[in-house]
This record gives sequence, C-alpha cells and structure tokens, in this order.
Amino acid sequence: MRRLVPVVVLALLAAGCSSTKAKVVSPVPGSTLVTQTVPAVPPQYANGDPAAGKEVFETAGCKACHTLAAADATGTVGPNLDTLKPPLGTVVHQVLNGGGGMPPFKTQLTAKQVADVAAFVVQSTSGG
Repeated sequence: MRRLVPVVVLALLAAGCSSTKAKVVSPVPGSTLVTQTVPAVPPQYANGDPAAGKEVFETAGCKACHTLAAADATGTVGPNLDTLKPPLGTVVHQVLNGGGGMPPFKTQLTAKQVADVAAFVVQSTSGG
C-alpha cells in the first residue's frame, strides 16, 4: 500500500502538467457555473450546404418557433438562434433528437437536410 501512494501522487502530478492549458472561467458573482458538453458531429452531418439549409429552415417549420434574422424568422416559442449562436454539434443533436419542447426531426428530414439546416444556422449566427 505504501508503494502505491507515491505512484498515485506521481500520476496525478503528471496529469496536471500537460502542455495544453485549460481555460478557466470565473462565474459572475451570485451565479452558478454551468458546463455543457457539445455533442460530437457525426460525419454525415459535418459538411452541410448553408444555402440549401435556408430552404429547409423555411419549409420544415423552424421559422414558426425560432427567431433567425437570416431567414426573416421571428418565432418566439423556441430559442432565439441569433442570440444563442449554437455550435454545429448542438444544432445537429437538437434537430435529430428534439428536447425542451422541440420535437425530433430525425424521421422527417434526411441526413442531408439535417446537415444543411445545421450548417445554415451555424453560418447565420456565427455559432461555433
């Protein structure tokens, strides 16, 4: 047991000495720091066409719920995408699975349509 302790301590020290620096974020006083994990983007959704995605956004019902200036959308049921600026992984995940009041679209949209609408939202909002 005594031999194990120095090995564990050494391993923990080595783990903390990596060459990559973690970004430290201080919460606003009185607030709670919330961390969200951005879902990975499956390859079939990685290279959508934003121009085609605008058409999907306008015809799949997205305009009815979301605000997005690039689509002249002023919906107030869902989040304002201009303000939210969601990253690609989040948009793909949300469109496919729904959540928070949004229905899933994985059975209504093709993989190409999902990739396209996600690319449009991210490009339009400068989401990252």
